[in-house]
Amino acid sequence: MCEIVHKPVLVEQTIELLGPAVGSGLMIDCTIGEGGHSEAFLKRFPDLRITGIDADKNILEIAKKRLKGFGDRINFYHGWAEDFLEAKRGTGEKPGIILMDLGVSLFHYEKGGRGFSFAKDEPLDMRIDTELGFSAAQLLASISEKELADLLFFNAEERYSRRIARSIIEARKTAAITSSAVLAEIVRQAVPPEARHRRVHAATKTYQALRIAVNGELVKLQQKLEAAFDVLNSGGRLGVITFHSLEDRIVKNFFRQKAPASAKKAEGTYKQRSAVSDTPIYNSSGIKDTVCAANRLITKKPVGPAGFEIKENPASCSAKIRVIEKGL
Repeated sequence: MCEIVHKPVLVEQTIELLGPAVGSGLMIDCTIGEGGHSEAFLKRFPDLRITGIDADKNILEIAKKRLKGFGDRINFYHGWAEDFLEAKRGTGEKPGIILMDLGVSLFHYEKGGRGFSFAKDEPLDMRIDTELGFSAAQLLASISEKELADLLFFNAEERYSRRIARSIIEARKTAAITSSAVLAEIVRQAVPPEARHRRVHAATKTYQALRIAVNGELVKLQQKLEAAFDVLNSGGRLGVITFHSLEDRIVKNFFRQKAPASAKKAEGTYKQRSAVSDTPIYNSSGIKDTVCAANRLITKKPVGPAGFEIKENPASCSAKIRVIEKGL
C-alpha cells in the first residue's frame, strides 16, 4: 500500500465543472501528482480513460501504485505536460477534458528532500525533474543582485526583494548557499523586524520565486495552455487550478483571449455577435488565431473552496479553478 501524502483540492468543484464534457471518454491530467483528482474522476465516471502526466518520476510511481486497480483505463507519461501536448497536436484521439493543477504536491515539501520547504534543512534543489536544468543553489551562486531582486519581485511580488537580494549576495561571498534552512535564515534576517514574526514565514515568497524560476513555471504555463486548448476536442473543457495571483492572471487573460465574447458578457459589455468571429489575435508564439466566439467561459469568476474544505485541508485556502469550453 503506497503512502499518500497530498490531499487534492477542489475535487467536487472540479468534477462538477468538467464532468459535463466527459462524453468523449478521454481525459488528460497534466499534473497527476499522487493521483487524487484522477482517482476521483475514474471512480465517478466508469467509462472514462485518463492519461496522467508528471515530471517527477518518484511521485509518478506513487500515482501508479494508487491507481493500478483501474487497469488500462489509466496511462502514464513521465515528462512535462507541454511537451506531451505539443507532440499530441494534430494526432490521435482528442480529449474531452484537460485538467491542470498547478499546485506543488505536499509530497515535495514533506518527502521530496529537495529544499522545497524552509521548515527542514535539506539540499537547496527545488527541481521537479532532478535530471534537468539547474538547482536553486546553482541559480543563487551565479545570479546578479539586480537579476535576483527582479526575480523575487516579478515571480512572487516580494516587497522586500532588493533587501533580500542584497543579503543573499553578501552571504554567498562567505560561503555557497546550498541549504534550505540557511537560505530561510538569510531571508528572515534581511526583512524588517516587524516582518519576521508574522503568521506567514518571511521566506515564503522567496521560495516561491526561486521554485518558479528553477522549473520555468510561468513560461511553461503559457505554452501548456496554448497546446492544451489546441489539442482539446470540440465541446471539451479545460480546467486550471491555480494557487497564486501570477498564475491566475495568466490563465484569466488566456481564457478571455480565447472567449472574448463570453468575457465581454461577463463584464456587462456584451453585444450580440455571430457564432464565429474573424477578428485575428496572436497567441504567445506570434501565430495568428481566429477566435471562435462559441468558446465559452464556464467560470465567469474563479471558483474557490468551501469553508469546510479549508477547515479540513488548509492547503486549499488559496486554490482557485477556472474552466473554459472549446467551441464546436
